[in-house]
Amino acid sequence: MNYINNATLIKRELMVRLAKSINSDDIESINRIPLEMAPKNGTAVRCCVYKDRAVLKYRLMALLGHSIEDETDELKPLSVYARESFNREECTAPILTVMDEACSSCVKNNYFVTNACQGCVARPCIMNCPKNAITMVNDHAVIDPEKCVNCGKCMNECPYHAIIYMPVPCEEACPVNAISKNEHGKEQIDFDKCISCGKCLRECPFGAIMERSQMVDVLKSLKSDRPVAALVAPALVGQFSSEWGQIISAIKKLGFDDVYEVAFGADLTVEHEAQELKERLQAGEKFMTTSCCPAYVEAVKKHIPKLEPFVSQTPSPMQLTAKHVREQTPNAVQVFISPCVAKRSEALKNSGIDYVLSIEELGALFVAFDIDVQKCNESEAQQTGSNDGRGFPVSGGVTRAIEHFAPDTLKDPILIDGLNSKTMRELKRLPQGFNGNFVEVMACEGGCLSGPNVICSPRLSLKNLNKLLTREEKKETAEMMV
Repeated sequence: MNYINNATLIKRELMVRLAKSINSDDIESINRIPLEMAPKNGTAVRCCVYKDRAVLKYRLMALLGHSIEDETDELKPLSVYARESFNREECTAPILTVMDEACSSCVKNNYFVTNACQGCVARPCIMNCPKNAITMVNDHAVIDPEKCVNCGKCMNECPYHAIIYMPVPCEEACPVNAISKNEHGKEQIDFDKCISCGKCLRECPFGAIMERSQMVDVLKSLKSDRPVAALVAPALVGQFSSEWGQIISAIKKLGFDDVYEVAFGADLTVEHEAQELKERLQAGEKFMTTSCCPAYVEAVKKHIPKLEPFVSQTPSPMQLTAKHVREQTPNAVQVFISPCVAKRSEALKNSGIDYVLSIEELGALFVAFDIDVQKCNESEAQQTGSNDGRGFPVSGGVTRAIEHFAPDTLKDPILIDGLNSKTMRELKRLPQGFNGNFVEVMACEGGCLSGPNVICSPRLSLKNLNKLLTREEKKETAEMMV
């Protein structure tokens, strides 16, 4: 689904309203947000405004960092949840939560005959169905879901294109079959299978799947006496259609004391990973895969254990940057700003990162604090990265960086551009061997620029990123000529 839709806009408005309430220390006003967004005489999005208000309340609970599944008292006010958020000492897993109130219980049947069916004499759908799952009822084809095996032959054979494929969007998007219906027909996540890729969250048309946000924890830290450092993912570069230095200034206006480019950590990752690859090949190993995508690493651990010995042991750019920040400012609260859901899960397992703020949440804070990024003066980050490190969020960026750092090391590298059922099967075959010696894996098609928490179209953000990379390359060339 497109990165921008009405469900996403509602979520972002909730983020802005919640941030404003917290920033003004008016916790009680959070209780009124559902009523203000779904007024009594307004037009309902669902069956009625009361259902809309219930869903808005649950979405706010998730934005306050709570799991909807843990609710025990439906009358508990949002302000109480907010105070609990302020008082918690640490964030916990799981990262995702499902609102059964918002879930529409999508029909499970994948192939459906529409009213475009002409009841033709040829009957190609019936004649070509291998399971005799189609019959004619009142001159209209009908599919028996008990017999259908979802082969799709009927859809391909129909001359009127009257048969369509109707997936359950969240289930269809999940590359590891971690989400399915419970006994009530509502979706639930099996966290023993889930890899926190966020694909279900992005694809649900009803906004029924949410992240448990850490925005409150970040705002609390910004009001504390401890220094707060922002570690910004390379994917942030292209998100706000403004100069990179302006984005850094805008982040500092929020109250962050320092800003570090995680592209710096990406440079360290390239150096370590290239050396690790050489050592592995010299030791007689067949190949190595990247390790910077936490959703992929989790997918290997939970679903492809035979591939785990081939995964690089090099820490991710986020972890290496966090280590550097800890050495510079030991008592700093470290906040990673990310386009990725899985980074929250990685951060919970990595003591270097305190909180993760999504790019969507960062944009909401800019709006809530009345910060116009395009009007900010430019400033520099505390630690910057090279063009190789800044190219990490684009699929193929890691491979290009290693080729640049260690030429003649790679042989026929493979790029897995996005995790889905097909690429998961491809990954499961890798331990058997292939012609190359290096595999780059990105959970999101196109790379981190297409992550579930971006606010800019991947195409435009790639254009903005390339603009910065070109300018930096020219600047570096000019300095070398002086």
